[in-house]
Amino acid sequence: MPATLADGGQAAVSGPGSVLLESAVAAAGSSAGNGSTASALTPAVEPEIRAASPTATVDPAPASGTTMEAAPAAQSQPSPSAPLAVTKEAGTTPEPPSIPPLWAPDEELGKTVPRVTGPETTMAAPAPEALVKDDNTAAVLTVFNRINEYRAANRLNPVKYHPTVAGLAQEWSDSIASREVIEHRASFWTDPRALNPNNGAGEVIAIRTDRDAAQLVEWWKGSPGHNAMLLDPRFNVMGAGISYTNSTYRIWGVVNFFGYTTLPAGTLESPGGSVGGGGGAALPPPAPSMCDAPVRHMPPTLDLSAAAIKGPADLVTVDAAGQLLGRTSLGVRSYGPPRVIGSGFSGAKEVFVTDWDRDGAFDLLTQWTNGNLTLHRGIATGGFQAPVTLGAGGWQSLTLAVGGWCANNRMPQILALDTAGSLHLYSNKGTGDLAARVTVASGISAARLAMVDYDADGFQDILSLRTDGSVQLYRGWGTTALRAETRATVATGWQDVTGIKALRDVTGLNSTGIALRRASDVVQYWDLSTGSLASPSNIAGPWSGQRLAQ
Repeated sequence: MPATLADGGQAAVSGPGSVLLESAVAAAGSSAGNGSTASALTPAVEPEIRAASPTATVDPAPASGTTMEAAPAAQSQPSPSAPLAVTKEAGTTPEPPSIPPLWAPDEELGKTVPRVTGPETTMAAPAPEALVKDDNTAAVLTVFNRINEYRAANRLNPVKYHPTVAGLAQEWSDSIASREVIEHRASFWTDPRALNPNNGAGEVIAIRTDRDAAQLVEWWKGSPGHNAMLLDPRFNVMGAGISYTNSTYRIWGVVNFFGYTTLPAGTLESPGGSVGGGGGAALPPPAPSMCDAPVRHMPPTLDLSAAAIKGPADLVTVDAAGQLLGRTSLGVRSYGPPRVIGSGFSGAKEVFVTDWDRDGAFDLLTQWTNGNLTLHRGIATGGFQAPVTLGAGGWQSLTLAVGGWCANNRMPQILALDTAGSLHLYSNKGTGDLAARVTVASGISAARLAMVDYDADGFQDILSLRTDGSVQLYRGWGTTALRAETRATVATGWQDVTGIKALRDVTGLNSTGIALRRASDVVQYWDLSTGSLASPSNIAGPWSGQRLAQ
């Protein structure tokens, strides 16, 4: 499909942070509520009780030491107050804000409580590009063994292991590591994977600049609040989640502890062990998945001032003559004048802007009306390379969305909805043929799809625009499956929408939102940084005769 292009790119973003430990206790017998108030103790000095902020973002300056934040006894809780102000002095390790421990009242333990399906955080969430899919088997086993060695030294029974609880911990570890935000999962003991604990529950979190899993446990032992959780005699089951990143803090650990009067079915003696005894063998490797990354690399930092597309907030449109027009983001919801960056796209059904090869420059993935799918690789110094065919025939009938669906894979992927309502995932094969796919879901009806982190949890979701103008949310969690939950309707009245483009950095670094191409020559921006659609604002045109690239 002939197309000439005039001038593509993307800047990599990262946000390393301070070493921090957090603990959350769900204690039977506590008089506290749902974690709305909290205290924190600073181990280095005489304990000082103070107010705590609900989340802790990772500080840009790497810490030279370890800062531990621990949960005090329930009776020490102060009244709610404003978030703790954090000050920095030259040459000192900044003290990060602490987060409230989560307390479970007696009546909440041992009950099956429907899981909240709303957003679990209101933090602006970067895409989960920092996650490194390396085997964490040894690290999980190390954490488990060190905790039980410590308990044995204190004449306590060992905790056992449950894969379902481990899945709960691993999901949260991946979530906070991908977002580089240290926070507890709200009401984690009510999640179905907690298996209805009735004798206490707790969560601890720690991160390090190396991959020393044993030192995660040593950190917890050195903090009164964390230490109390490791030695809580009520706990008899645990699950551990370990995530690796290529940012400053390379290992993130989450452990969930639960106490049960009767051990739940499937409880193991150790990770990879047998039910009821023995074990300790290494966990089997995970089954291959379409989400598996072919390579592991981050894009270089490039000077994109001469590129056709200069950043993740830029807008690209296709005019009636088949020309590509690029508009450079100038800051908060404002754009420069349109520039012709290519031509010959009158035969395109849809054009998608993405860094397909992760080299730092934006590329063009084009779905043509003749059924082909092509890639024009962007050049940082301007223009695009000649097209490469990724799929020959059959693509014209599919409804596509492109983005970082898989949490363990930095390369963009394609979700494709066929006419029967089945949603398929095509993994990124570079410039290879896109033939292999896996079915993600079925029974989906949509006139248009968009991939965006709607709920700000660090994982991409799908917005399904239906023919009646309603928009349904299909939440993802970085795997080849959707979350099993009731599909929320998040918008109505979008019958006139002809294009949806996910954008980043429009209202600030790592902000998330979508641009809508609507009737009457209107393009709107809707911010999503708080996990829901904010009020829209119009982006100045003109937009007459132009289609929005996705």
